[in-house]
This record gives sequence, structure tokens and C-alpha cells, in this order.
Amino acid sequence: MNILFLCHGNICRSPMAEFIMKALVKARGLDGLFHIDSAAVSTEEIGNPIYPPAKRCLNQHGVPFDSGKRARQVCSADYDRFDRIICMDSSNLRWLRRIIPSDPEGKIHLLMSYTGRSRDVADPWYTGDFEEAFQDILEGCEAMLDSMRY
Repeated sequence: MNILFLCHGNICRSPMAEFIMKALVKARGLDGLFHIDSAAVSTEEIGNPIYPPAKRCLNQHGVPFDSGKRARQVCSADYDRFDRIICMDSSNLRWLRRIIPSDPEGKIHLLMSYTGRSRDVADPWYTGDFEEAFQDILEGCEAMLDSMRY
């Protein structure tokens, strides 16, 4: 199962989701069955590392991450490479439609839709609340993983 998480710049929510999901998959002994990555819908942060407060939040929860992770933008070829493309919010979904205009295989979803609530993961870039984002992402990733057959 190949999963791509998306947010605006790929420095806060989507890398948090990438590493939270990797930790969940590893804890369940399923890491060999998954390829998990993250990307941005915009070009604003390409090449930049994970935002320091996002790193601190992951550290506080004991979630390992790759400090060499750098932001990249999603591309149309990612549609063929990934089984699921998971957006953090509805704005990301709108931006994604410019890059991947159609979703004939039903791969594109909002993360929180797996929890039964189709709402956005609040953007800590604006709210400053990385803990709230972490909890939303953790809940969404756990629900998505629980919904899968692997």
C-alpha cells in the first residue's frame, strides 16, 4: 500500500502525517507492506526541512522522523505511484485538482474523512497549535489504518 500525504507546504502537517503513519505501521509490524511519503500542493517551501515546531511535537510524542526530509511538490505522476493520496484540508484538495484534475480510481481523500467527520486538520502554521494538529493527524491515521485490508 502506497500512501501520499499532502498539505500546503510539506513542512508541517503532511510530514507529521508521514512519520505518524510510519510509526503506527511499524508498531503493528506492517512496515514492509507500506510505502509512505508526503508532499506539498504549493511550491512555496520546496527544499525546506520540516518546520522546527512540528519536529518538536513529533519528538515530544516519541515519533521518529527523518531530519533530512525536504519539502517537494506533488506531481501528476504521483497519481499512478500511490494507492491513496490524503489531503489535510479542503484547500489542499482544491490546489491538488490543478495538478491532478481527476480521480477516476477514487484515491484522493481528506484525512479526517476516515474518522467519520469530513473536516479539515487545522493548520498549525496559522493556529500555532501543533498539538491539536498532531492529535487530529493521529486520529485520522489510526482510523485510515483500521479501515484498510493489507
